[in-house]
Amino acid sequence: MSDELRRCLEDLERRIDAADEERLLAEWTDFADGHFEGDLFAPRRTRPAPPGVEWPAVSVNAALADYDAMALQQFGGCSQQLARAGGLVLCVRCNYGTGILPGLFGAEPFLMDEELNTLPACRPLGGVDAIRQVLDRGVPNLRAGWGGKVLRMGERYAAIAERHPTIGRFVHVYHPDLQGPMDVVELLWGSDLFCALYDAPELVNDLLDLVCATYTAFMRAWERIIPFPDGHAAHWGLLHRGRIMLRDDSAMNLSPEMFDRFVRPHDERLLVEFGGGGIHFCGRGDHYAASMAGIQGLYAVNMSQPECNDMEAIFRQTVDRGINLIGLPRAGVEEALRRGRPLHGRVHCA
Repeated sequence: MSDELRRCLEDLERRIDAADEERLLAEWTDFADGHFEGDLFAPRRTRPAPPGVEWPAVSVNAALADYDAMALQQFGGCSQQLARAGGLVLCVRCNYGTGILPGLFGAEPFLMDEELNTLPACRPLGGVDAIRQVLDRGVPNLRAGWGGKVLRMGERYAAIAERHPTIGRFVHVYHPDLQGPMDVVELLWGSDLFCALYDAPELVNDLLDLVCATYTAFMRAWERIIPFPDGHAAHWGLLHRGRIMLRDDSAMNLSPEMFDRFVRPHDERLLVEFGGGGIHFCGRGDHYAASMAGIQGLYAVNMSQPECNDMEAIFRQTVDRGINLIGLPRAGVEEALRRGRPLHGRVHCA
């Protein structure tokens, strides 16, 4: 561990107010369990706790290349939450981008230019023959691609938590970004996937099944390093019931019927396997929201672009059905507040 990281961790350890963190976590837990009685849930810490040392700015690419840099980048976000008395749960993750699971299957990583400071993506495998080869090989080596780095970084977080008990108690290490089954299939297949949904649906489903099996195997390996907490998990600082947060960004391109056939059963398989959780989606989701809301084990939804959606349709299929909306941009709820639309205490605003 570098002297800089050690100094910053000691600073963070000193600044965490245990009583205030316990209060904040209790408020989040009440909200996650449906006990919040206000209109919008937007908690805050009691007071700012500014840093006592200078925390470095760490770029995405620098963090990808060095474990200490990754820790500084991630714990730096916790430092910022304390400094501004923010209301998010303190969280860190192994921040290696969307290509973690695709990389296990051999998808080539694509790093962004340094000045973009953006997480890496991956290149599709290229063609149906490559997909068939992936299926023939079965569940891949979990330490291929980014996999080994992710698991080693998890071990680093576990060691930090052991050395710094207050950090270990209040900073949540949330699971790496394994996307969702259909998102991973799109990353592996490329845009030709959307033709294959019609031309080779059985092959698509076979790949979805393999992705689910690989997701499960990797997450179980992760769990042996960072055990899942009981009942609730924090993702992006947002506490929700269950353990995992799936991504359904690809679903914006699919009809409700396609969602029912290809997305819902595989999402449900993973949510049931891991004791429930949440789903994140970018873009439009109101057209498949009714189907999504019926997924067993879905307790929370995080959506990044309410302006792309009929929010009344979203509210009907989430908060009216006991599913929390977490991290919702304020613009997504202002009209509902103006017209007095009941939100049932189930909306958290970012």
